Amino acid sequence: MGTDYSAGLYLRLSRDDDKLGESASISTQRRMLAAYAKEHGYLVYAEYVDDGYSGTSFDRPGFQRMIRDIESKKINMVITKDLSRLGRDYITAGQYTELYFPSKGVRYIAVNDGYDSDSPYNDLAPFQHVINEMYARDASKKIRSALQSKIAAGCFIGNFAPYGYQKDPENKNHLLVDPSTAQVVQYIFQQAELGFRPADIARELNRRGVPCPALHRCQTHPGLDAANYSRRLEWTPSTIGKMLRNICYLGHMAQGKTSKLSFKAHATIEKPREDWVVVEHTHEPLVSREAFDLAGQRMASRTKRPAGGFHNIFSGIAKCADCGHNMSITSAHGVYRLACGAYKLRGTAGCTNHFIDYETLCRLVLEQLRKQLQLTDEQRHALLNRAMELPGRADGGRTDKRAATLKRRTAELDRVIEQLYEDNLSGKIGDERFQRLLARYEAEQKGAEAELQQIQERAEAGSPADQRDCSTLLAQWENPEALTPDLLYRLVDRVEISQGRYETGPDGRRVKRQQIKIIYRFSSAN
Repeated sequence: MGTDYSAGLYLRLSRDDDKLGESASISTQRRMLAAYAKEHGYLVYAEYVDDGYSGTSFDRPGFQRMIRDIESKKINMVITKDLSRLGRDYITAGQYTELYFPSKGVRYIAVNDGYDSDSPYNDLAPFQHVINEMYARDASKKIRSALQSKIAAGCFIGNFAPYGYQKDPENKNHLLVDPSTAQVVQYIFQQAELGFRPADIARELNRRGVPCPALHRCQTHPGLDAANYSRRLEWTPSTIGKMLRNICYLGHMAQGKTSKLSFKAHATIEKPREDWVVVEHTHEPLVSREAFDLAGQRMASRTKRPAGGFHNIFSGIAKCADCGHNMSITSAHGVYRLACGAYKLRGTAGCTNHFIDYETLCRLVLEQLRKQLQLTDEQRHALLNRAMELPGRADGGRTDKRAATLKRRTAELDRVIEQLYEDNLSGKIGDERFQRLLARYEAEQKGAEAELQQIQERAEAGSPADQRDCSTLLAQWENPEALTPDLLYRLVDRVEISQGRYETGPDGRRVKRQQIKIIYRFSSAN
């Protein structure tokens, strides 16, 4: 008798099925299966819903919950709309229908396909499983082809925008600058430019309590579990290093970095860099090419610090004027010198034996920087006026554009949420999917309103700059007391050191003559 059965109704809808419209919706499946169970007198124990999950994988929350209930003997019947709802992998689907369900005493019914495991007339079921997989394979090819076309056109196809950016509300394949995280990206490049190691940068960001990319993603996308994206849930040297090498921050799009072995497999393989698809100038850059290259050079030259606590601030900057190699640090009796690296490595076969006292070089470079940093009264006045400008004027109108975008998006989200309620009431969207989408859109709207409020508050408050503070800061820059890494890395590209020679002075003492050439990062004369 039918009342001996405790039935589970399994409902599934993937994104590929959306184009089938109402005929495949969760609400339609629910009405059909409930009516079928009632008509045949089957007691329904529970519904198991997977909304938005592909049939090529059986690792679905609703399906796995149903399997647990079968193992616990809570249900002994499974009813689906058709065989494809169970799955589109013909091997695994066949294992469930031909082996697993019979071994557990579970009767399986696929209503539209006329499949009933208790019936002797199921010979076509294996072929139906094959047809379902062929459908999934064909759909996968079409999706892959469409994605490849988008990649070639420079359209962003990722699920989440890179840290520092956000998806354009009007075009999800285009990236816009995210003001809340773009400043962090620029800070990272500035610190790397100044010679700080990725470990140093990560440590400072963690000390400040800045959320790492994984945490930020989960904060802006409710429902995501940060543990699925990061083990340590903090900034790491590896994360900083990847960002410093990411050409996305130059405004270029690099995609197609991985490929799948099969449309049924989740595993991916890394593709060589030369096979990546790179399209330049697809979105607004966060750093200049000069800053990007210099940050990479500084990072590479500071992967290790010398033993004993001594830090050579000229590492990667001091060059041999004759052979171009880096000047390398040497020490004797506590006195540090910079010597030609090629000579240290290969002797006279590499270069000549020329060197310079480290403290002497620091003093000479500092003296020259002081001369370069002297400002005229006119220049000083212009800089102070610029520092007192309102924040929105210095960013090329980016803040105003961002505010306009946020206003448009909040209005659009009002309409989206209203339509969402209507679709739920009409049965076009199931309750579970409705709740998930509603939470996502309301969280996005709340974040947009909060950011808009911050922009308005900053605009009303005006510039926080104080002219006396700016004057003090300018004075410190014009007459620095010491040669710091910050000062050196911001202003100097490299220092070329030539072979020295000794001459006898009028007093009979030997004097060393050596040419030092400073190449600055600005257009002033060397």
